[in-house]
Amino acid sequence: MGWDQVLSFAGLNEREVQSVLILSSKPKLKASELATELGTTRLDAYNSLSRLQEIGLVTTTADRPMKFSSPPINEAVERLIGMRKEQLRQVEEGYETLLSGTSWNQEVGDKTKSAGFDEPKFAVLKERIHIHKRIEQFANDANERVVLMLGEYGILHLHRGPALAAINTAAERGVKIQILAKLHRRTIRFFRDLHENVLVRHSDDVESQGALMDNEEVLQMLNIESNPVGRGKEDAALSVVSKQFAISQANLIDAVWPEAIPFDQAEKRFTEQQIVDPLRIEIGQGSFLEKLRTALGVDLQLPEEDTPFDPDAMLKAGREVNSARRQLGENSLSSLSILGFDLEIMMRQVGKRVGEELAFSLRGIEDNIEFLNELMDLWEAAGLGTLTYALEPTFHVCVGLTEKPDQGNRDVLPLWELDDGIIEGALMARYPEEGDVKIKKIPGSGDLDDIWQYHLLMKE
Repeated sequence: MGWDQVLSFAGLNEREVQSVLILSSKPKLKASELATELGTTRLDAYNSLSRLQEIGLVTTTADRPMKFSSPPINEAVERLIGMRKEQLRQVEEGYETLLSGTSWNQEVGDKTKSAGFDEPKFAVLKERIHIHKRIEQFANDANERVVLMLGEYGILHLHRGPALAAINTAAERGVKIQILAKLHRRTIRFFRDLHENVLVRHSDDVESQGALMDNEEVLQMLNIESNPVGRGKEDAALSVVSKQFAISQANLIDAVWPEAIPFDQAEKRFTEQQIVDPLRIEIGQGSFLEKLRTALGVDLQLPEEDTPFDPDAMLKAGREVNSARRQLGENSLSSLSILGFDLEIMMRQVGKRVGEELAFSLRGIEDNIEFLNELMDLWEAAGLGTLTYALEPTFHVCVGLTEKPDQGNRDVLPLWELDDGIIEGALMARYPEEGDVKIKKIPGSGDLDDIWQYHLLMKE
């Protein structure tokens, strides 16, 4: 008995048997090549391939034209045996259920799902044109939501492909379209071709590309051609049809989305040369309920058991709380500290943001010494103090202020944190952590012209 007889006994017709035998020994054949091997027409070959794909005996690559393969012949037979066993099991269970008089359709339907017929499905798509046809299908099939992760240049590919019109149409009919991208000055204008209902946000951390549809299917790019304006012949993506996997990806996107910057704010970096992103400030740590309770001198805990109503005690407590509130209002700065506001942290965060904006405005200066000289001029022109740099023991910037920090004094606004934060923010923006320079801050000599030092160290 040969393999052809075994395949025939398993339920395949003659052309399907020959197709499996050929594709298992000669993978990645085009339909026309298979038709030649079979001695039939390409249409007949496609008909056979279609059924073999449905039962999982033929896989397809999204090349142009498509190419077909089959697993080794022994694996193909094992799959057919498994299918026949499952079919026989369902027949037996259906027969027993009918004899017992219970509803067979519902029971078999439930067991079919549990047996794995609703398992995740995977496919690898190749070439950008096929990948974007899939995104187009996402937009056409979506009922609630489509999310696109476009990285830095994905908008170019979307703009040139067939999916853009489908995305706009979906947004117009009420599907929630979200796009998370890393904006670039050369790509800003392409986002303006999106429908007004499309939500676009910018994040510097978005590098990968992919898509999500209705918490049902995920498309993840595996390989992207290095040339952003290329045709994408080498692009490849993994399509995953799995509700559980899609939900996990949706949760990840939902965690990143609030931290990303709305498009109308992010584009000002490139159109107006300004950073106008919202500044998120940490105001302090610990339990603010406990801090408020301590500041007001009252117990805000709910009683464990009922106590008799005492109007005199209630009025007395109210007077005490009002008195404490008035005192907090009179001592504005110290009151903020009592309530848990860490003014030093807050002022430094504001200063760092100012420094980032300064570095952004000076980003066109390539020479590092020239950058520092320009920063020094701005610092001194603003009357913030002095900046100098020295070479020993390592290259460092000395920060000088107009007056020494009065740390620990709650009645003084810690402007020194704001001033020093400006330098820290500018240097960190110029020399990010992933770069070749490490920034190390140490105390200076303590003199007004040397409060702190920032050492710029080359990483090994």
